[in-house]
Amino acid sequence: MPYQRLTASRIVFNVFNALFMTLVVILTLYPFLYILAASFSDQLFIQQGKVGIIPRGFNLEAYKLVFEFPMIGRSYWNTVVYTVTGTLVSVLLTVCAAYPLSRKSMLGRKFFTGVILLPMIFAGGIVPTFLIVNAMGMRNTIWAIIIPGAVSSFYVFIQRTFFEAIPQELEEAARIDGCSHMQILLRMILPLSLPSLVTIGLFYAVGQWNSFFPAMLYLSDKSMHPIQLLLRDIVIMNQTDSVLTGAAADERAMIGESVKFATIMVATVPILLVYPFIQKFFVQGAMVGSIKG
Repeated sequence: MPYQRLTASRIVFNVFNALFMTLVVILTLYPFLYILAASFSDQLFIQQGKVGIIPRGFNLEAYKLVFEFPMIGRSYWNTVVYTVTGTLVSVLLTVCAAYPLSRKSMLGRKFFTGVILLPMIFAGGIVPTFLIVNAMGMRNTIWAIIIPGAVSSFYVFIQRTFFEAIPQELEEAARIDGCSHMQILLRMILPLSLPSLVTIGLFYAVGQWNSFFPAMLYLSDKSMHPIQLLLRDIVIMNQTDSVLTGAAADERAMIGESVKFATIMVATVPILLVYPFIQKFFVQGAMVGSIKG
């Protein structure tokens, strides 16, 4: 390919684009790097505002306290259970809704599409949802966290679009070979849909991991609180004392801020560790699921 000389306008655009993207990266990474540095820093430097992106007075005392107290460990375990269970349930229900809607032969296809579309326009509201959850006896159970937000209409339509992109000839060939609808779904459709399933599963998992409002509404038993709700109490409500119950008053004052930052890191790192391993599925699923074949 012959070398093409860049025009002045193109050079200006490239420079501006590079500077703009550099600024975006800095603005995105700085809060995370600051929290990471502060979690490893001495409390005195944090109070004096001398911590940047490099730890000052490096120590692991905050992380030691975070992992020592059973309240944080219990909340962390609750979050893992809610996230894993909720993601599996959500992906299962999304597939069960999206696959029939992707078949043009389904009776009442337009009607059910409208029913699923309706929640994207009109939400049910907090009070009606709370009354239903309470009437069904789901308060202080794992199902109060999982069931009310188990299915997203948006993800159903994304998955439906992906299913529609799979050639109908494959399904017809499988049906000629004697496969039932369930066998076609399990043995052919789902394996071909792995990128979109992983993408949607990641969206559900991140949403479930970061969720605290349903737990605040439906879980009065503190032993069932997720890590995000505990993190809210520590960071927003300034209830560090509820975590550091065994420390002296002056010691709590010295390590309170560090514990806040350490708790934030503990709650954030798992998602950051998972994402690189499924990034290729995420990109492929997002691209294919957004284009109707």
